[in-house]
Amino acid sequence: MADSVAKSPVEPIAMSELVRLVSGQLFGDGENLIHGIATLDVARSNEITLVDHADRVGAFHSSPASAAVVPLDFPACEKPTIAVADVHAAFAKLVNHFHPPRERSRTGVSPGAWVSYTAKIADDVDVHPGASVGEDVVIGRGSTIHAGVRIMAGCTIGSNTTIFPNAVLYEDTRLGDRVIIHAGAVLGAFGFGYRQVEGSHQLSAQLGHVEIGDDVEIGANATIDRGTYGATYIGNGTKIDNLVQIAHNCRLGKNNLICAQVGIAGSSTTGDRVVMAGQVGVRDHVHVGEGAVICSMAGVANHVSDGEVMLGQPATELRRQKLQLAAIAKLPEMRREFRQLQQELAQLQRQLELTECDETDEQAA
Repeated sequence: MADSVAKSPVEPIAMSELVRLVSGQLFGDGENLIHGIATLDVARSNEITLVDHADRVGAFHSSPASAAVVPLDFPACEKPTIAVADVHAAFAKLVNHFHPPRERSRTGVSPGAWVSYTAKIADDVDVHPGASVGEDVVIGRGSTIHAGVRIMAGCTIGSNTTIFPNAVLYEDTRLGDRVIIHAGAVLGAFGFGYRQVEGSHQLSAQLGHVEIGDDVEIGANATIDRGTYGATYIGNGTKIDNLVQIAHNCRLGKNNLICAQVGIAGSSTTGDRVVMAGQVGVRDHVHVGEGAVICSMAGVANHVSDGEVMLGQPATELRRQKLQLAAIAKLPEMRREFRQLQQELAQLQRQLELTECDETDEQAA
């Protein structure tokens, strides 16, 4: 059975109807028909676009786009516009109108999936071909398990959760409700922890698991390692980008934003609403306080206080780091000044030596 139902073409729609869809204010011809939607750089004639700032009015005028969704304070222009309080939310509604999401067709458990007889799966769960569901797995209502997913023994998956193709959940991984796991993510792999035994590396205990709260999203090819004895935990509402590594025993708070290629070493923790920009690295056993922001490529080596903004390697408070960067930028100029001062000092020393020689000659005479 097909995964989704094909979409029907969307008929052209008058500007007056689009205004009602987004509860906006129309400026211009309400009977103008709109055939599609696109961003400003690629929009064509008879399409509506998005202009989110007044400084782009010139680009809008010169583009082929026939109309735009604009902010309430947007200047008057010749083309029809729809003014709204939240430009991006309104544009998203229009995108959904012109490109409606494919309707999900319920497939149930595919005969092409392998499901253990001890697994407990709600009636309206979809398990696609090639998926594997291990012993004692529990999957809640409305969840979707895509092709190639591997769910190992003892995992618990909440309701309305989606796991995209080829993701892997190791034993005893626990997911809350409305979780999204993107393709290729791995949850519950062994932590990178070893003991030295007679000169060799022996794998440390791997007796814990991974626990994911409600409304969490985990990006493609992200990895979250199991705890040594207890849980590696991701709090409710946290969003994790692609290619992120979260090591064993970490505990992340609620509503964190963890951007691409971040690496968080073992046993580190965060408060709520922490933001880590791309390629941030966090040392082991570090706590990042509530509401802190770690700028891209920063290296966190010490605890971060609540609300702090950190930058640099090693990461320091933003203002201090900016002062350091400003000082570093001046180093070539300071070097030239220093060499000039050296030359002037050498010249003064020579003059002083000549003066002393003249005085000695006069005394000798």
